[in-house]
Amino acid sequence: VQLQASGGGLAQTGGSLRLSCAASGRTFSSYSMGWFRQAPGKEREFVAAIIWSGGRRFYADSVKGRFTISRDNGDNSVYLQMNSLKPEDTAVYYCAASRGYGSQKRSEYDYWGQGTLVTVSS
Repeated sequence: VQLQASGGGLAQTGGSLRLSCAASGRTFSSYSMGWFRQAPGKEREFVAAIIWSGGRRFYADSVKGRFTISRDNGDNSVYLQMNSLKPEDTAVYYCAASRGYGSQKRSEYDYWGQGTLVTVSS
């Protein structure tokens, strides 16, 4: 599976952005998909995950109620709608694919996209 993330950019505090991740390969629908982020000087952290069917979603406490993960298996894509953005959301965002069940652990993700930068100004 090859992943290509896009949609990052500059937003103001309280604003919104929508990230997209396009996947290649016919087995996309068999993978759970996740979004992680890495801020400067910090470790990569879990943001959100969605199982293969879209029937279960998982979120980090820091983004619950503000971010929504979704997927379109027909289009081999996963999305991250980010609302009520805060300066602390500034990071490079990565999409990833896992054979697990919506894992929050980096080590359980087999494939990673290249990352897209989100900058939130105060």
